[in-house]
Amino acid sequence: MPEVLVTGAAGRIGSYLRSGLPLRGWRLRCLDLVEPPESDGLPWSIADIGDATDFAVLAKAMDGVEAVVHLAGIPTEAAFADLREANLLGTYQVFEAARQAGVPRVVYASSNHAVGFHESGSLLTTGVRARPDSLYGVTKVFGEALGSFYADRYGMDVAAVRIGSCFDRPPGERALGTWLSPHDSVRLIDALLRAPSYGFQLLYGISANTRAWWDLTPAIALGYRPEDDAEVFAEEILAEFGTLPDSDPDRRFVGGRMALG
Repeated sequence: MPEVLVTGAAGRIGSYLRSGLPLRGWRLRCLDLVEPPESDGLPWSIADIGDATDFAVLAKAMDGVEAVVHLAGIPTEAAFADLREANLLGTYQVFEAARQAGVPRVVYASSNHAVGFHESGSLLTTGVRARPDSLYGVTKVFGEALGSFYADRYGMDVAAVRIGSCFDRPPGERALGTWLSPHDSVRLIDALLRAPSYGFQLLYGISANTRAWWDLTPAIALGYRPEDDAEVFAEEILAEFGTLPDSDPDRRFVGGRMALG
């Protein structure tokens, strides 16, 4: 049974993968700053990916795995000093440890905030230029570029996934277009782990949403078959939150109100 290391495994998306990937035949190793309080019987390594002194722990955790799913890092805007350690140095250390360990594939959790200053209104493809809406978004563009470098220089397979809004249910009207369901997050990562060698691939990570903002063609080409649609929540979401005016940044910008700082 193939083995995969998941960094940031104690987080929300990490918890979805810890529940779902073993059901699809994957053995998981988990790495994070802390182990979650509930025991799931999986092997854990405790490390700070942004701390150079923890590189040895990171390297040991990768020994013998077939792929790394890199979720760890600060998931929102923060002081640059903090982002530098967790999202810049940390992401570099993950890729470099994978290279040194001979791990052939990394699935990197990028973000829609890498293109957050693009305006909504048409289906956004991966062919548009990066337009980060925040320093956080800048760090995600860095991770995408780093993945491209490791694919070209060292022959690794790297999938950079610009993840939308991954929650149990869409958290507002905007997320009716950007939602990635927990089950589809598992389907997506499973597909990227199983696909034949693909070099560097940039793709969006959302469900099969009726109101989708982003083009899923690259992900579908790699075997992703989303089954969920945020539209099933539309009536209750709109009743709860109302409809956004066109001028609202959550409607106007791909990255929502993060574009306003």
